[in-house]
Amino acid sequence: MTYRDRARGCLLGLAAGDALGAPAENLTPAEIRRRWGRLTEIEGGGTDDTEYAIFASSLLVRHGHALTSGDVAHAYRTEIIPRVTGPMRGAGFSELGTVEALRRGLEPPLTGLVHQHGWSDGLAMRAAPYGVFCPGDPAEAARLVEEDGRVSQSGEGVLGGRAVAGAVAAAMTGAAPHEVVAAALAVIPADSWTARDIVRARDVITSGQDEPHIVEALHQAVVVQHYPWTDVAPEAVALALAAYLAGGGDVEATITFGVSLGRDADTIGAIAGAIAGAGQGRDGVPERWASKIGPVTGKCLPVVAGRHVLDVADELAEGL
Repeated sequence: MTYRDRARGCLLGLAAGDALGAPAENLTPAEIRRRWGRLTEIEGGGTDDTEYAIFASSLLVRHGHALTSGDVAHAYRTEIIPRVTGPMRGAGFSELGTVEALRRGLEPPLTGLVHQHGWSDGLAMRAAPYGVFCPGDPAEAARLVEEDGRVSQSGEGVLGGRAVAGAVAAAMTGAAPHEVVAAALAVIPADSWTARDIVRARDVITSGQDEPHIVEALHQAVVVQHYPWTDVAPEAVALALAAYLAGGGDVEATITFGVSLGRDADTIGAIAGAIAGAGQGRDGVPERWASKIGPVTGKCLPVVAGRHVLDVADELAEGL
């Protein structure tokens, strides 16, 4: 399987997981079961997760391994902020806070610290292209995504991005699911919140319980029940990797399990789909899903309007 095929599978899997999970965002597993039984069909388009992944890809195509946080901040100021004439529909707290910080003239890393939402999964949701760009090199993928993350995140939000980028970099070589999870853990501190959540989630998946009990156990293990929002990076990354393990690396099984967990379902689906897609390639993404993925509308990021993830994947692969 070529890197181009894996790149296509990764970004198509990301877009499919994002779109499938979008209507389940912020719902509980019980509510999802009540509405759909099992959510298996894409009902509408994707969210900011796909658009930000496309934007991150454009930065890599332009700057490659020389990418710095200064380059990312410059791109925000010249390509995102001038086109924001109204609300950034669907944008997360960290991205909105970053835009305001940049408008105030702040520079990274302060832009990722001042808004107090640095722990969100805003970087994790767009981290996959960094893994695509560094196949077989999780450490370099993690280093590059951290340059991006210093603009909008801090602390565990950066670590979540590092874990996803490292996982995708390993999956791009066809590594087995347990090896992919090990790669994610290898690029973050073992005593971090993110690492502890990943290990707890992995232990739940390997416990041998049936699915309803596994879903409940995963929530008990990693979900921050008392917090009113669901975009918590350690939680979303751990649940996405759990879905990947539960699905055995299969794209459909991984994504459908991931979105069944609720919470930040579109981001969980996007991360899980990206990792599984990198491992299985373009043909691993069900055609009924792939046919529903069109060019993004730019509803959150006008700068990427009209771009298709397959074209973006080809551009990334050309740089390898």
